[in-house]
Amino acid sequence: MRNYIIKRLLLFIPTILGVSVFVFGALRILPGDVAELILTGGDPDVVVTEDMKAELREETGLDKPIHVQYLDWIWGVARFDLGNSWNTNRPITRNLKRQFPVTLQLAVASLILVVLIALPIGMLAALYQDKWPDYLLRGTAVLASAMPGFFAAILIVLILAAGFGWLPPLRFYNLWERPWDSMTQLFFPAVALGLLGTATLLRMTRAQMLEVLREDYVRTARAKGLTERVVITRHSMRNALIPVVTVIGFQVAVLLGGTVVIEVIFSLPGMGEQLVRAVLLRDFPVVQTYVLYLVLISLLVNLIVDISYAWLDPRIRYA
Repeated sequence: MRNYIIKRLLLFIPTILGVSVFVFGALRILPGDVAELILTGGDPDVVVTEDMKAELREETGLDKPIHVQYLDWIWGVARFDLGNSWNTNRPITRNLKRQFPVTLQLAVASLILVVLIALPIGMLAALYQDKWPDYLLRGTAVLASAMPGFFAAILIVLILAAGFGWLPPLRFYNLWERPWDSMTQLFFPAVALGLLGTATLLRMTRAQMLEVLREDYVRTARAKGLTERVVITRHSMRNALIPVVTVIGFQVAVLLGGTVVIEVIFSLPGMGEQLVRAVLLRDFPVVQTYVLYLVLISLLVNLIVDISYAWLDPRIRYA
């Protein structure tokens, strides 16, 4: 197991390098003058001169060849020197320390809701196959899967604002500062973010549970006189969870990416709002660093998911 983990961690390096090259190159082919966008802040009424643009290009390194720009940036990342934002001139590390916990709390809260709702309901739908609870739950899942996260978020805000006079709070509290206030602030964004994931995981859980319930060892367990609760919890559930855990790992990456829009709609001070602004204003160092962070977390989650297979099924061994 230890050798497997070390090999997987070493494979992170080429993956992160490949993503960094792609993101770095994609940002450079976006239309528009980067220096002008930074100097004007997106305001077309602001007038800048060519000398001002040339000075900014020299300060940010935009006047260097593109391969030199990439090597300078990736070498800084390797030394944990993320540099400064081109727009605010503040260290990116300082912004990450403040914004990343908000994004992580939202993603974790949404994942907890997805798992707590989808797993038991998916198993319940499988146990009541082709009966009214199954039809009701499957129909709800199809409806939820057809609703994008941003639409659900806007709908929730409109309903809460019009019906209950609720608006997104102006100040965000971390879970370790004021737990109750933090949970109430994160609940509705987490619901909007996890709606699609809940529907996907519910259908996967139902399908896997139905497949396991038809296996010979389940019929044997029932023939031996074991209660239905023991058959479900000890013999069926664990084997059905292996493909479901894979979907959960995939959902983590989806949730982290989905926080960008949800944070903007609910006015959460996470990475999403800063990332959107950085893309619009061509703040390349911020975009590149934030994307690498999200990719690194996704890789770590996938590694944890793979390791969990051995716990769910003792027959699985990693050489």
